[in-house]
Amino acid sequence: MFTVFDMLKTAAVNYSRYRQTRDEIANLPTDIALDIGLFPGDAERIAREAVYGKAA
Repeated sequence: MFTVFDMLKTAAVNYSRYRQTRDEIANLPTDIALDIGLFPGDAERIAREAVYGKAA
């Protein structure tokens, strides 16, 4: 069973992963991002789905 501390720790780790992923995607040069099928303007959505999963 998760304690409140465990839930807060998990939330903090996930948010850190989200921020790092979002920042890396957003800072890709546009030509490279488009070559690999990413649009830097979608960095928030892509990072959110990568870390938290796709909303149902």
